[in-house]
Amino acid sequence: MTRVVELVEHAPAVSVALPDEVGRAVAALRIADSVPDPYSPGRWSLRAGSKVGAVALAVPGGGDPFTLRIVPKVPIGRLFFLLGYSLDPAAAWRDGEVDVAEHEDLLSALAHAVERQMDRALRQGLLQGYRVTEETSLVVRGRIREAEQIRRRFGAALPVEVTYDEFTTDIAENRILRAAVERLLRLPGVPRDVRRRLLHQRARLADVTVLVRGRTVPEWRPSRLNARYHQALRLALAVLEDASPEHGPGGLRIEGFLFDMNKLFEDFVTIALREALRGSGHLARLQDAHHLDEADAIRMKPDFVLYGPDSTPCAVADAKYKAEKPSGFPEADLYQMLAYCTALGLRDGHLVYAKGNAGHAAHRVRHAGIVLHQHALDLDQDPAGLLADVAEVAALMVGGPRV
Repeated sequence: MTRVVELVEHAPAVSVALPDEVGRAVAALRIADSVPDPYSPGRWSLRAGSKVGAVALAVPGGGDPFTLRIVPKVPIGRLFFLLGYSLDPAAAWRDGEVDVAEHEDLLSALAHAVERQMDRALRQGLLQGYRVTEETSLVVRGRIREAEQIRRRFGAALPVEVTYDEFTTDIAENRILRAAVERLLRLPGVPRDVRRRLLHQRARLADVTVLVRGRTVPEWRPSRLNARYHQALRLALAVLEDASPEHGPGGLRIEGFLFDMNKLFEDFVTIALREALRGSGHLARLQDAHHLDEADAIRMKPDFVLYGPDSTPCAVADAKYKAEKPSGFPEADLYQMLAYCTALGLRDGHLVYAKGNAGHAAHRVRHAGIVLHQHALDLDQDPAGLLADVAEVAALMVGGPRV
């Protein structure tokens, strides 16, 4: 029988009876904060951080499997808007375009969304394309690999080492979709009806090579020919990239999916700022590398740097998703932004928080002439309002009033 423990993102810790190897694995893999209870042997104190999703851990040598679910504080529909906009702002789905309202947890909503997008992509049949194939053959097809023929066959006429372009459905795009389906079918807690539909999509992709687990996901390039696949591929890659480790300490078998809300919020804010400033004559760069000191020994990478028409930095911003107020907040963030402004020669710096952590504020630094702005985005509001708030921050970055 599977034991299920549910935590809430950044909520107070709960005491749970756990095998020691499971408690240690949760801590080692940073799924959640996990500390043994010094007064109650066999119990662990679990506290969720910014990672949300579900993870199943199978105890080696038998024993009941254990499933840990971490519920996000952000509504599921809003979370999927943030994800969709980050993946593809030009075609990001709004609430209702992908129906997730019937699903109460992140994993079932994710599996449902992937299957629906995949169904749309495959309705017209599987995409086909050319794939370079290298093989040993008894007939000449395509081109002979002369170097390989000499090295392997020592001048023998047959078999022959050939390479040719094959028109097939077994291409990178379909392999990525197949890998995402296989991944979702292994995850704990996927609803029965969604699992049935995922099995149908796997049947459609039956002739596509299954990717070896742990291997690099094949690359694909957006084009007019694969346009109907774009949404499904971006969501499938999110599934593959944010999957949990498959093996844990002590030989534990792990299957799961975890979103890091810190990264999701950062990706949304930086992409939304870039889109809001599109056409302004400025160039936005994300995670652009700079140095704090003249010797280029101290490297720094602000989340967002805006360059003017003359290619000099004119604004800098950092996204900070914090569901609580940790020790040192917000002083550490302000010191970091002050360093960015000083190194880039800017008079203004912008910190963008999720609402609940900080209100709107501006701090003028003594003797420096630098103003550090704090902005708060309300993630509970509708997408249009959220994007409007980001647009206000963008307008301030390119010439809004100073305090």
